Amino acid sequence: MQAMSVQKKFERKYLPEFVYGAIDGSVTTFAVVAGAMGAYLGPGIVIILGFANLFADGFSMAISNYLSTKAKNEIAKKPEKNELKSAMATFFSFLLVGFIPLLSFILAMILKSSVIISYQFELSMVFTGIALIIVGWFKGEVTGKHKFKSSLETLVIGGVAAALAFGAGYLIRGIVG
Repeated sequence: MQAMSVQKKFERKYLPEFVYGAIDGSVTTFAVVAGAMGAYLGPGIVIILGFANLFADGFSMAISNYLSTKAKNEIAKKPEKNELKSAMATFFSFLLVGFIPLLSFILAMILKSSVIISYQFELSMVFTGIALIIVGWFKGEVTGKHKFKSSLETLVIGGVAAALAFGAGYLIRGIVG
């Protein structure tokens, strides 16, 4: 019984970091995908830019989380040393959920399926949308807010970021190309 309560406490404690990393991972990676597609860049470039974003931005977020949590603990003069666990929760959720926008591009490359190749961007939108809805649901759980509203809010924010990135890619393509 005590092991179960310790596990629940651990899950609750790091769920906000998981949600934070997951939202940012899916939003920023899909923004990279959308920007590259708006610029009419090829799938190989989408994969390269997407993975570069996954690891660099995921690492940046984890380090920022670590330093922020450490500073907060130092200010509060708390001897707690969970900064690394908090950072790792952010990093792994960023990688895990941030990979979802790249999934259709990876599948198209591996399977060589003409259907997947033809619709890899659309599939990326659908997969990312589903991921954002699920993460938004967990965000509602963490914050104690209405889960449907939280899911919708997360989906809309991700959609706006993707539209901005697609538009930027499209406009810059016209200037550079």
